Parts: sequence; structure tokens; C-alpha cells
Amino acid sequence: MKLLAGMLTIAPANKDHQVALRCAIGVFVPLITLVLLDRLDLAIFASFGAFTGIYGRNEPHARRLNLQVRAGGLMLLVMFLAALTARVDALAGLSAAGTTWVLVGTTTLVAGACSLVVALWRLRPSGSLFHIFAFAAIASIPNQPPLWQAMLVAVLTVAFSLLIGLSSRVARSRRTPWVWPEPLRLTPGQKRAAWQESGGYLVAAGLAGTLGTLAGEWLGVGHNYWAMVAAVVPLVGHTTRHRVSRGLQRIAGTALGLVLLAGILLLQPNPWQTVLVIATCQFGAEMFIARQYMLAQVFVTPLALTSTLLVAPIPPGILLRDRIVETIIGAAVGIAVVLAPGAWRRLTS
Repeated sequence: MKLLAGMLTIAPANKDHQVALRCAIGVFVPLITLVLLDRLDLAIFASFGAFTGIYGRNEPHARRLNLQVRAGGLMLLVMFLAALTARVDALAGLSAAGTTWVLVGTTTLVAGACSLVVALWRLRPSGSLFHIFAFAAIASIPNQPPLWQAMLVAVLTVAFSLLIGLSSRVARSRRTPWVWPEPLRLTPGQKRAAWQESGGYLVAAGLAGTLGTLAGEWLGVGHNYWAMVAAVVPLVGHTTRHRVSRGLQRIAGTALGLVLLAGILLLQPNPWQTVLVIATCQFGAEMFIARQYMLAQVFVTPLALTSTLLVAPIPPGILLRDRIVETIIGAAVGIAVVLAPGAWRRLTS
């Protein structure tokens, strides 16, 4: 009952509308620009570059800039490596199955490495969920746009997000003292915890990617990286109950979000309307992500999938099926990874 109550509880608001508005503008302007330029093949790079704006939610301006520069730089590196990985796979002439397993392996490494960097830099949101999503989504695109164009869009989007993060300084009453944060000094315990957490991300992402791929071969389901993304969701939290709750909320929120997405797809929106849907869902996600995870997922699901549809149109039925199946696999793996240490201690005591 406590677990269920936690899933249905909404925490108090904390200026979430300000963060949500910044993030919505940060993704809408780059995407609508690409629509007007008829370059939707670059949309995925703008979408992930805009993730820079989710860091440093309510921090003073100087610290927010510091955090967002780091977060944006890490995301740019991930996108660059993803684009290179796709090109190397193409040059190597791997089979479809070979390419899939290479994607699982490289995404798993990104999951562990980015989790470690995020923990050492003390970025919030913590973990490597966004980096897993960005790397795998970009690396799985068969027809890559020119690398310099893709990275130019990504860099410009990150820079735009940084400007939006500082935009409230225009109003004198909204300015915070410009005090540059001191260099981080982590204790040995914090460093050890960061490495341990990184190991958890490696295990969860790798296992979920493996099971998602095998399930795909058996059930005809694709998008195995969605399982990898869902698997790391339960790894964030201070207690086992909270972590398990996040995994269950991921499944429930995704199911509700797919209902919303089905309604959106029935309307058959054109590209500029799709961009408006993305911005609206980004606003909704940031309004609730820190307060009620399941409700946030109702917006995150159509946000993620409509972004995918901008670049690579997929039959709606296949898209909805793949999302729920891979999410269940991934969340189950993540919950198992969370519960495994306690179960092992009980068995060996």
C-alpha cells in the first residue's frame, strides 16, 4: 500500500513552470527552424541537444551555466560518438544482427561511462538515461546526414539552451548573484559510490539490451534500446522502495502515454504540428518529472516517440507495440538489479 501510495502522490511545486517553459522553448525553436528549412533529417540532433536545458533546474544563474555547459558538452560527445558508430558499422558491412549486437555493446559502455561522469560532476538529473537514449537512437539511424551538419545543429541547439538558461537575467528582479561555483571535491566514499553506480548501469543496460534483442528476434519486436533506457530508471533513488516504484511508474506511465500518443497519431499531424506536440509534451514532462514520475511519463512517451517519427516514420501499431514490450522488459530488469543485492545478502546470511 505504501508503494501504491507513493506512485499516486504528487510532490509540491517548486517553480516547475519556469523550467518547463525554458525547456519547451529550447526544443521548439530549433525544431521549427528545421521544419522551415525542410531538414527533418537533422531533427534528432536538435532534440537531444535541447536536453541541455533540463540540467540546473532551479540553480543560481552562474551555477546553472556551469552545470549546463558540462551537460551540453557531454551530450555533444555522445552524439558525435553515436554518429561515428553508425558510420563505422556501415563501412564494416555488418549484417543486421551484427549491427544490433554492436549497438547493444556500445550503448552499454555509454551507459556506464556517462553514469560515472554525471556522478563525478554531480549533475542532476543523475544517471545516464538521456545519454543511452541519444547514443542508441542516433547510432541506429541507417541514413546518416552529413556529420558536420548534424554536429552544427547540435552545437547551436546546446548554445541556444545555454542562452535560455540565462534569459531571466534580463529582468533585474530575477537576477541571482554571479558567483562561479568552487571546483568539486568529492570524498573517497562519493567516488567509490560513483564507480559502484556505474557498474549497476553497465549491468542493467547490458542485460536489458540482451534480453530486448533476444525478445525482438522471438517476438518480432524492435527498438531494443528502449529496454536499455527503461532498465536504468529504477537505479535512481535513495531507497529500494522508491527505486522499485520508479520502475513500476515507468511501465504504468508508458501505457497511459501510449494511449495519448495513439490519439495524437489518429489526427495525423503534419511536421509543424508535430513540433508543437513535442514542445507541449516537453513542457508537461518538466512540470511533473520532479513531482510525480508516472504522470511525467504520460508526456515523455509521446514526446520521445513523436521525435522518432520526425526522423524515421514507422507504422503506428509497430511503434506502440515495441514501446510497451521493451519498456516492460527493461523496467523488470532494472527492478531485478535493484533487488538483487538485498536478495543475495539474505541468501548468504
